Amino acid sequence: MPEDCLFTSLARFAADVYPIIFQNDLYRYLIGAGGTFLVVNTLLAGWLARRKIRKDKPGWRQMGREILASLRTVMIFSLIGLAIAVSVNLGLLDVYEDPAERGWPYFMANVIALIVAHDAWFYWTHKIMHRPRLFGWFHTLHHRSHNPSPWTSYAFDASEALVNAIYLPLALIVMPSSILASFIFTAHMMLRNAIGHCGYEVFPARADGRPLFDWMTTVTHHDLHHARARTNFGLYLTFWDRVMGTEDPLYYERFARAVGKPPLAKGVNADDPRQLQKAG
Repeated sequence: MPEDCLFTSLARFAADVYPIIFQNDLYRYLIGAGGTFLVVNTLLAGWLARRKIRKDKPGWRQMGREILASLRTVMIFSLIGLAIAVSVNLGLLDVYEDPAERGWPYFMANVIALIVAHDAWFYWTHKIMHRPRLFGWFHTLHHRSHNPSPWTSYAFDASEALVNAIYLPLALIVMPSSILASFIFTAHMMLRNAIGHCGYEVFPARADGRPLFDWMTTVTHHDLHHARARTNFGLYLTFWDRVMGTEDPLYYERFARAVGKPPLAKGVNADDPRQLQKAG
């Protein structure tokens, strides 16, 4: 195909698919962040009052700023999404429609790998962005939300939004994925991000006041990052923070306080009912 015909064909393709891609990215943010704000911070706020991590609430001016910044992030994400679509159209990336094309075991492994690899990508890029020479260029805007809200989840500087956005095309280069696997990954990313900024500890706790699923980051885990900034860089998992020694030493104490279960004294076995009764 002549170069001018190829360019025209790609331009038409981009013009056709970009509105759909932008709409999907916008809806993902509005449903994820807005849905979390509506359910957790509004409808269930009274029921979850005892699990409020901080006494004060984010102001409307802050949330308005977050939404405006997030719309720019949506634009950047959608442009990277367009680049992915064009690359697939040119045969440069392997993204396929039938999720069972490579078998269901591959599909499940694919989704898990996308999430786990993204957690590693987020941890290391996030940690690097906190270096003094880079913080002002990449991460200042997000940390203006010292007391975050679900709307904070996409409130990035343009440079940080680009760093977050390029993960998916890089992952797709080495990991052929179905459209459904990619959708589950991005939906999970949005929901965990919004919940992590909601300000209410919604994760379950053990009898000793520690997280029931201790390998996952909780709302308190990320809230501490906004409060203290130099710790808790992980997104979904606590693995990298613990391996690298960057988990906040106050984490378990703050989590226990948020769920209304003071942490047990040293030497008390949470699996022994008699010790729990004495400790209580």
